[in-house]
Amino acid sequence: MYDETQRPDHDRHGPLAGFTVGVTAARRADELGALLQRRGAAVLHAPALRIVPLADDGELLAATKEIIDQVPDVVVATTAIGFRGWVEAADGWGLGEQLLGRLRGVELLARGPKVKGAIRAAGLTEEWSPSSESMAEVLDRLLEEGVDGRRVAVQLHGEPLPGFVEALREGGAEVVPVPVYRWMPPEDLSPLDRLLDATVSRGLDALTFTSAPAAASLLSRAEERGLLDELLAALSGDVLPACVGPVTAVPLQARGVETVQPERFRLGPLVQLLCQELPGRARALPVAGHRVEIRGHAVLVDGDLKPVPPAGMSLLRALSRRPGWVVARAELLRALPGAGRDEHAVETAMARLRTALGAPKLIQTVVKRGYRLALDPAADAKYSDA
Repeated sequence: MYDETQRPDHDRHGPLAGFTVGVTAARRADELGALLQRRGAAVLHAPALRIVPLADDGELLAATKEIIDQVPDVVVATTAIGFRGWVEAADGWGLGEQLLGRLRGVELLARGPKVKGAIRAAGLTEEWSPSSESMAEVLDRLLEEGVDGRRVAVQLHGEPLPGFVEALREGGAEVVPVPVYRWMPPEDLSPLDRLLDATVSRGLDALTFTSAPAAASLLSRAEERGLLDELLAALSGDVLPACVGPVTAVPLQARGVETVQPERFRLGPLVQLLCQELPGRARALPVAGHRVEIRGHAVLVDGDLKPVPPAGMSLLRALSRRPGWVVARAELLRALPGAGRDEHAVETAMARLRTALGAPKLIQTVVKRGYRLALDPAADAKYSDA
């Protein structure tokens, strides 16, 4: 008999085994996908946007020439990859030495340690960097110093900086945006559409976002396809939206979607957060002497991972909503996607489900009535009183 105080060892499968996670990232998607797969997740990737190559970016070239011609008082470097890319692009245009020469004579602020490393690798020295890696702290320092009449260049990094540029301008600064990389919709939208369809059909358990433009792009594409309301409903219920940080979450929160975010805004902590959140959302029940944990596309039976076809998962979820209670065939038929009116489809899907679970006694047939999960007697009273 299963003891509810025991927790089986899932290490051999990984904490995300049986869950499907969507990845919207364009940059570092392979790294994020590998982190998720190493922990057992199935990964569905579709870049929600593409990055304009720096060497082809006329806006960055124009901003670089403007900084060389009219030297700013302050330059704010926000990301290591962005700063390195800017210097490399300037080299490619034959402007590298001129740009570095200008940056040596300005107040150079670095958002965090990675950016400091990129600045020093370029032969420069930052004047200051916040320990918090927070743009809010950078803004506070600038406003305390006073920015009225000063020229401030801000290296943008593909994401909005809510209130940052506006606050500088309100303080009297002339702000020069440096768009180190810009986002555009993907050239091929079909992978993104497949990801959208999987989200609204609850084929995903979580959807990850590593940039605000990716979130905005997904929302925009959903609106174009008439799926925005369905997407927002999915992300507000069955599909967990996980963002790498608060800035990334802004477009979703503006639509009323609550997200989860790690305390440290990095890919590793984001994956660790999912490792805590998704198993915590899974339904675990004592059934016929076994511990049954219902996950996204699989079931753990006493710690053994049992992949289950989508139709079977639909039946199992319908049964688990009222564990121990008989669920009529007609109700189970409605739970089957695209099953039509033939109740024989329930019998076929149920037979496959039992085979997939490898323990036929988990689900009992109640003649002429339907099916029920064979909830253990000790738990039966608990769930029937619920």
